[in-house]
Amino acid sequence: MITGKRYIEIVKDYFAFLKEEYNYTLIDEIIRGNAYYDVQYTDNLKVVSISYENIENYFQVIVFILQNGKLPNYDDKTRTLHLNKLNTSVLSKIDKIEVLLNNEYFANFQVKDEFERKLLKSAKELRLCLKHW
Repeated sequence: MITGKRYIEIVKDYFAFLKEEYNYTLIDEIIRGNAYYDVQYTDNLKVVSISYENIENYFQVIVFILQNGKLPNYDDKTRTLHLNKLNTSVLSKIDKIEVLLNNEYFANFQVKDEFERKLLKSAKELRLCLKHW
């Protein structure tokens, strides 16, 4: 189990490229006891939610395409895009050099456990997806 404070620290570190490269703004840090954590960034057109249900061990990265400045319905598959769907849609556009450069960008991150490895993998995937989307 990870604490909410630690989760937010790791997400802010691994997903710093959202602010640095894509000019996203951190808009929310949610900690609901030890059960649910969420960090959200926006560029005013999209919201990236990086959430974790601690008890269920369920981690997800979702990109919401805003409708008139508001979050869409979660069930709207055209505006609620899970990272795995984004990966599928941009995978063919990514070449080996981009993958190597992306891996280089993340090379200095030191993961401590399997959970951090999962977070880092998602950060790498999202960074590549945003370049082509």
